[in-house]
Amino acid sequence: MTTLVLTDRDVHALLPVRECIEVMAGAFSALARGDAVLPLRTVVRVGDGPNAFASMPAVVGSGSAASLGAKVITVFPGNDATPFDSHIGVVLLFDVELGRLLALADASSITAIRTAAVSGLATRLLAREDAESVAILGAGVLAMPHLEAMCAVRPIRRATIWSPSAAQPGSRASVLAEAARNALGMSVQVCDSAESAVRTADIVCTVTASRTPVLHGDWLREGTHVNAVGASLPTARELDSAAVQRAEFFADRRESVLAESGDFLIPLSEGVVDERHLRAELGELVTGAHPGRSSRSTVTVFKSLGLAIEDVAALRFIHARAIETGRGLSIELGGMRA
Repeated sequence: MTTLVLTDRDVHALLPVRECIEVMAGAFSALARGDAVLPLRTVVRVGDGPNAFASMPAVVGSGSAASLGAKVITVFPGNDATPFDSHIGVVLLFDVELGRLLALADASSITAIRTAAVSGLATRLLAREDAESVAILGAGVLAMPHLEAMCAVRPIRRATIWSPSAAQPGSRASVLAEAARNALGMSVQVCDSAESAVRTADIVCTVTASRTPVLHGDWLREGTHVNAVGASLPTARELDSAAVQRAEFFADRRESVLAESGDFLIPLSEGVVDERHLRAELGELVTGAHPGRSSRSTVTVFKSLGLAIEDVAALRFIHARAIETGRGLSIELGGMRA
């Protein structure tokens, strides 16, 4: 049995953010139609700290066109201070006819690209059409793909960037800003506070490893759209309760938000919001079942927790592209009777 192994370089070459946005639209449309199997992820904590091991299986589509697979990954938030990514693992793609393992790919690169693409999809559906400025809170692996995704769906002219170490010489925020200027040809400013980065932004993306709020509701202008991405634990959040309370709140999936999202669960426990505050899932926006923002002045929040359908759909696309272009390493793993 031949399996195609795809490295991070292969993933980046075969899955541009702009094209991944359309792949994600298809995956969320399938989810909204009930044409996907998506159990909640299984998470095993490693010791008493924030580190975890997670398994995320999914089936997207039906019949011979279905995509079957899973992501198996470690999540070590402290890796932000090391040479290693905070998310390390593999995504697996199986044949739905015989159960063959078709492909094995680097999960860190797929996660970064598909996460940004989902934020891009949500921004396309929720942000004001004339939004032209973006604030990125955080300067890790998700930051540059998010800038690319925002530019793919809105006429972004300028960006502001903040991270906890932004003021330090040679900080990652400074490196990111220079890379963005060169790659995207936009005005980019590194800010010494999250508030100063957010105050003038039409779109805000929070992509930090913080467990406490880095974004406050009273900083947001009318009509701002927020992609809340970094926090994925019931006890962790990047948005304060005021930001959630004043916004029309949307999510990748209701079940995931109500089980895993401190951004929503903490304000819920405080009585600031109730479950009706969660207006719709992303798939309902994609299919037109929900109209999205109610007015130009409304603040909208999209909460992204990351779903296995995203990883499986992304790898199916990558695998097809790899076969077309001859990328990847074919190996024999077994799985056939002698």
